[in-house]
Amino acid sequence: MSTSSTRLPEGRYGRSSDQRADRTLKVVGAVLSVLLLGLIGWFGYHYVAQNEISAEVIGFDISDDAVKVHLEVHKDAGVAGYCTVRSQAEDGAEVGRADFRFDKDATRIDEVVTLRTTSPGTTAELVGCHAG
Repeated sequence: MSTSSTRLPEGRYGRSSDQRADRTLKVVGAVLSVLLLGLIGWFGYHYVAQNEISAEVIGFDISDDAVKVHLEVHKDAGVAGYCTVRSQAEDGAEVGRADFRFDKDATRIDEVVTLRTTSPGTTAELVGCHAG
């Protein structure tokens, strides 16, 4: 008695459905990967290149009811914006927060601002800067 084979002859009927599915999955995966990389690049560009104002805390002096913060601000010429600064007490509670506006045409501004606090602060932290 002979056994019959259920396999199709090699190369006679084209690709099997498994091979077509594998190729489709590879193409879909490649397209999704390219889209994901493009999206990451777009967000990265807008985060780095479109940020028109930035600052750095150079130093600060603490008193009982205020913190004097030395800020160095870098911005595009003609761009107005503000930077948010906060101070915390020794236990971590926020004792002061304020926005300081920078409207000058200079691209580099070196300024000491005074942040009023509700109790003695121990830190001066730059929360962020925004154009507008």
